[in-house]
Amino acid sequence: MSNTYDILSFFAKKGLTIGAVESLTAGLFSSLLCEVPGASAVFKGALVTYSPELKEALANVKASTIQSEGVVSAEVAKQMAIGGKATLGVDVCVSCTGNAGPSVEEGEAPLGRVYLGLAYKDTVWTIPMDYQGTRNEIRKKTVGAMLAFIESLIPMIQNS
Repeated sequence: MSNTYDILSFFAKKGLTIGAVESLTAGLFSSLLCEVPGASAVFKGALVTYSPELKEALANVKASTIQSEGVVSAEVAKQMAIGGKATLGVDVCVSCTGNAGPSVEEGEAPLGRVYLGLAYKDTVWTIPMDYQGTRNEIRKKTVGAMLAFIESLIPMIQNS
């Protein structure tokens, strides 16, 4: 499948909706989906939660999780996907949190570390990614991985 149009077409045929909670991509994922005419039949919206405070307020990420795990962590990505799914009222929600640089704060995730979350029905998956490149290269690679993550659900949905 591997292109945005085909993914959106599949979800439209199944009557499923998609939403996103974006951090380091800052809306880049949403923008890519909305380049496809008719995307609104599937894509319902996104939360851009660049700051920890907005992750907590909009995506229902627990402050204690951010403090214990760090804002760039699998658990934060998981909570972002769950919270986004509920807030946006969608069937599938993908999330991303990461460090695109250019700097790394002491005790924070290394440059290029990204975590994705994906919530569908009562299940949530997370995956870690490590990228190299410039800030914008890391952001674009993350968007590609978010699309691939959503695409990975298709066989499961086809068989249900």
